[in-house]
Amino acid sequence: MATSALREPAAPPPPPAHIAIIMDGNRRWARSRGMPPVYGHRRGADAVRRTVEACAREGVQYLTLFAFSSENWRRPADEVGDLMNLLRFYLRREVEEMKRNGIRLHVIGDRPGLPPDIRAMVEEAEARTRDNRRLTVVIALNYGSRQEIVEAARRIARGVKEGRVDPDDVDEVLFAEQLETRGIPDPDLLIRTSGEQRISNFLLWQLAYTELVFVPVAWPDFADEHLQEALREFRRRDRRYGASSG
Repeated sequence: MATSALREPAAPPPPPAHIAIIMDGNRRWARSRGMPPVYGHRRGADAVRRTVEACAREGVQYLTLFAFSSENWRRPADEVGDLMNLLRFYLRREVEEMKRNGIRLHVIGDRPGLPPDIRAMVEEAEARTRDNRRLTVVIALNYGSRQEIVEAARRIARGVKEGRVDPDDVDEVLFAEQLETRGIPDPDLLIRTSGEQRISNFLLWQLAYTELVFVPVAWPDFADEHLQEALREFRRRDRRYGASSG
């Protein structure tokens, strides 16, 4: 028998350790069906659940979801109110299941700008899932990357002013430690749905060497098949981090 016939089948390549997603298209999806925006956001929440479950099955370690940007407060007040109520509902409903399934929740963004009851719910959810290790779901909530970078620079400047930081010691590692994602690896793969091809003030520092995949479907329709296609595209990429391929 040929030696090659005895070989074990090749193991599938490992998944990206960290996937980030800009969940775009909820409102357009709802409008195309003659429904108010909250209908799209509700269906988008179902897509979040599917994607969390799929990433956990795939062995992804971190999944970061852009849920509500600092610019989203400019939307109509009734839509913002619906979004906050939807967030309250899912924080109540999903946390126990996340705990059972080994999923940790971590929130980044400007917490003081959130309603007090939501801040309290976030803190409780983080505490209840703190010891889970299967998958960390990072929710970017009231988040803007430029503001995050500005705040990091301010913290370093205060450290220099107070004599705790030598300016010559400021490097990429020190700066990254001032960001809200400290302790979390940079995303390997960014997915944006609904066909838009821009970053929208999301993880600007962290995406320096991330592979970008733009998916034409709106977020409420995002399913495992779309995730799998994004993963296949990711595995086709030659990640050189600025080095030559020659």
